[in-house]
This record gives sequence, C-alpha cells and structure tokens, in this order.
Amino acid sequence: MYEKELVIANKTGLHARPAADLTNLCQKFGSSIKILAGKSEVNPKSIISILAAGIKQGSSIRLQVTGADEQDAGKAISEFIMGLKE
Repeated sequence: MYEKELVIANKTGLHARPAADLTNLCQKFGSSIKILAGKSEVNPKSIISILAAGIKQGSSIRLQVTGADEQDAGKAISEFIMGLKE
C-alpha cells in the first residue's frame, strides 16, 4: 500500500477544475485510490465525491493507494496535489 499525508496548499482547494483534473489522472490507474479528508472517505475517481468533500486550502488529507500500480499512482497523484497553484 502507498500512503502519504498531504496538506492542500492551493488557495482555492480542490474546486471544480483541479477536481476534474485529479479525477482524470486517477482514472488512468487500475489501483484502488482513497483520499481520507477529516471524517470523509473520498473516491478521487469520482468528481462528485471530491467536490462533496469540500477540501479547502490548509486541509490535511491522507492518500491511500492499493493495487498493481500503487507506487506509480501514489507518486503521480501526490505530485499533482502538491503542484496545484490556482
């Protein structure tokens, strides 16, 4: 399992555009991907799930990835989230 704690630095959090981009990225991987945000468990392969979580700037999240491509997926998703600058 790939697991990493991240803090959302993006000023607008995971709003519509970055949520859509994150969903598209996650859908490229076969692994099971979860984001734990507060008491919410988010399926980042679903834009509705991401938006419903209301992840804002400064939010601490835990990324969990399990599956055959977990390391590649985890690294790519972590880099995407940490690289958000909108």
